[in-house]
Amino acid sequence: MNNVRDIKYMQRALDLAARAQGRTSPNPMVGAVVVKGDEIIGEGYHHKAGTAHAEVIALNAAGEDARGATLYVTLEPCSHYGRTPPCADAVAAAGIKRAVIACLDPNPLVSGKGLKIMEEAGIETINGVLQEPAERLNEAFFKYIRFKTPFIILKVAMTLDGKIATGAGDSRWISSEASRHYVHQLRNTCDAIMVGIGTVLKDDPMLNTRLDEPDAKDPVRVIIDSRLDLPLQSKIVRSAKEQRTIVFCHQQADRDKTELLKQNSIEIIPIAGNREKLCLEEAFKALGEIGIMSLLAEGGGEINGYLVEKGLIDKLYCFIAPKLVGGREAPTPVGGKGIPVLNNALPVKSMEITRLEDDILITGYL
Repeated sequence: MNNVRDIKYMQRALDLAARAQGRTSPNPMVGAVVVKGDEIIGEGYHHKAGTAHAEVIALNAAGEDARGATLYVTLEPCSHYGRTPPCADAVAAAGIKRAVIACLDPNPLVSGKGLKIMEEAGIETINGVLQEPAERLNEAFFKYIRFKTPFIILKVAMTLDGKIATGAGDSRWISSEASRHYVHQLRNTCDAIMVGIGTVLKDDPMLNTRLDEPDAKDPVRVIIDSRLDLPLQSKIVRSAKEQRTIVFCHQQADRDKTELLKQNSIEIIPIAGNREKLCLEEAFKALGEIGIMSLLAEGGGEINGYLVEKGLIDKLYCFIAPKLVGGREAPTPVGGKGIPVLNNALPVKSMEITRLEDDILITGYL
């Protein structure tokens, strides 16, 4: 059983790691704390890919005092050369006496090997302290490493009777200001945001992050547009030089329109499928190849339906506003053919419920 002291310092390491949420892709978030006696003598976290790893930052802060100390780290120290040297070697060289690790690295290049390097150097190692929250913190990284595709987050906002707009098409605003602010915080932590061309044609959105924070970042915009109907005068095209934008289209999409969009800094990726429905699995594979680790899907209903029918959703954020609009023609958040047998409905697991002003936010995993 984990002792109280180990839990205390590992929680500090997790809190440090979380400071870089949405900034380390395709690397994991990692925090590290060096403790001697009952005093933290060094700490740090990985800020972004290509910069020093958490363990090295913490060890450098501790200096010579690290010899004989305990290292707490949220993920197994790496054992291979990437952009930086192996952290497991640095831990051994620093004279660390005891290493407490939250969870092993799922990367086959590392998994168990970093632990072995430290053990062979005579370091006492303990693995599994606060393992569940550590794995949850890096859930996108864990999926990306195993499958080389992004962690897919579905966000929907609907009325109490399950509508995402009125029958006349009015959808501003279903959710509260607090809920909309929360969505921008989500965008700030995701690598990419995805919508279908229908949403673009209807709303002409920017799909950026609007937060009054100095380090806020815009996600990569991903548009599913089989026929390349994206208007050249849309906000997305006009701002493509400032915010990276990728459009997935049919393999036989219009070549002239392709060139016009490319001239406006839009990246065009043709994929398989028909002119009505593209193969999103192929799109996700392509996004994984360019290092997109997490993707926020914001609609509309047909794309959401595809994600549900194909079982592609990892996590759900469902905002429910206490409003009723009714109407047979009013759209719902999940379109498509749907699941025909109720016993095959996708269960939402590890569900959490939060109040945001008058709205209810339900989060969970599929």
